[in-house]
Amino acid sequence: MAEAAVLEKPASTKIEHFDVLIVGAGISGVGAAYHLLEQCPDKSFVILESQESFGGTWLTHKYPGIRSDSDLYTFGYRFKPWTTAPIASAAEILKYMNAVIEENQLGKHIRYGHKVMKASWSSKDNQWTIQAERNGEPVTITANFLWMCQGYYRHSEGYTPEWEGMDDFKGQIIHPQTWPEGLDVKGKKVVVIGSGATAATLVPAIADQVEHITLLQRSPTYFIPGRNANELADILRELEVDENWIHEIVRRKILHDQAVFTRRSFEEPDVVKEELLAGVRAFLPEETVQEHFMPRYRPWRQRIAFIPDGDLFQAARAGKASVVTDEIERFTEKGILLKSGKELEADIIVTATGFNLNVLGDIDFAIDDKPLDFSKSVTYRGMMFTGVPNMVWIFGYFRASWTLRVDLIADFVCRLLKHMGDKQAKRVEVALRDEDKDMQLSSWIDPENFNPGYLMRNMHLLPQRGDKPEWQHTQDYWAEKKTLPEIDLDDPVFVYN
Repeated sequence: MAEAAVLEKPASTKIEHFDVLIVGAGISGVGAAYHLLEQCPDKSFVILESQESFGGTWLTHKYPGIRSDSDLYTFGYRFKPWTTAPIASAAEILKYMNAVIEENQLGKHIRYGHKVMKASWSSKDNQWTIQAERNGEPVTITANFLWMCQGYYRHSEGYTPEWEGMDDFKGQIIHPQTWPEGLDVKGKKVVVIGSGATAATLVPAIADQVEHITLLQRSPTYFIPGRNANELADILRELEVDENWIHEIVRRKILHDQAVFTRRSFEEPDVVKEELLAGVRAFLPEETVQEHFMPRYRPWRQRIAFIPDGDLFQAARAGKASVVTDEIERFTEKGILLKSGKELEADIIVTATGFNLNVLGDIDFAIDDKPLDFSKSVTYRGMMFTGVPNMVWIFGYFRASWTLRVDLIADFVCRLLKHMGDKQAKRVEVALRDEDKDMQLSSWIDPENFNPGYLMRNMHLLPQRGDKPEWQHTQDYWAEKKTLPEIDLDDPVFVYN
């Protein structure tokens, strides 16, 4: 006789509701949560993070030597002093973020392992319904306001071009973003394809372990070599100045110097170019500089990575690393055949060839049951979008530290939420004003201004920009630190319900 079926108690179908839902617990999401807690303590909020812990980039990227390519006095939050070397490892950045989470009890607001799949806005209810997955099980949460802090690229896979003959190669092909745990490079011949910050970090990090490592680049990139120390901070510490003061003073000095450098890169690009090349010439002979470190583009059209203590150039000078500037004809069994006819032999080929851009987390968005195509919208200051209610996206800076914009946008969001409360408004979105209707629209970023490959490949996925400053993501921190706090929330650009 069969046993009687046991009726299980159905799982609770109650849907949780929050005032604000933050997507992502990386550098942006943790910063957003801090400001929300400090400035809007009456708002309930939750952070949904797809990974098993906080950190974003600094958690998912595990290749050897991973470090910041900008200083931590400005990459760190304005409210949390940075007290060690300005260029920091991923482990040091995670330790810093962990301190922020613990000191402010943010952990209780973060839910790890929650991958957001769909976000639907209902004008009837004036709220978002967020559908996520946790361990394969569906989770549904509603929120009045959606704060997108998930970054701008796909963490699960990096960008690797398709080259002829890749299947013929007998060794390993690895993207730094998915570096295998425990990979043994000792005594191996390694070729790293790429010329950006990742390649420049990886090469010196393993140069002492491998038989030989070659940096293969299609074209050169600008770098800023220098000592991994901040002289002003060190002097102030000798004087026993409070760390909060040091943090603020050093941040201001760095940002002032960066503002001058950025302005000069536009006003006197040839002079700036020579200054940048002089940094490389301090380590390498002129012949090498001319052949491998003479970029074809104007300074600041792409991000300029800082090379602490010139370690990349020191590895090349010592003969532990080689630089080859050429194009790939095809992969072979032994390595890579170049268009010059030279073959680079390798046991391991690392494709440090960039990111796969994703737009707002590859989430399926809908407005009143209609699929949302962000490329049809127009961006308001790179953080809000026409036709999309109650949502802000943090897209940071490339010419300055990403986190500077996290702080600025957080101030704006908190001010906006308070303003909506004062107006008893449940909905806000941005809309083109009458004077904007005939405005010329173009791509998210002006390629003449800033043109890294990961943006150029996928620009068609991003919202459009207008020809007025308020309808652009300017990438100009030094202007936005004044304009964002001064935004008139009763400007006709903001439409409240």
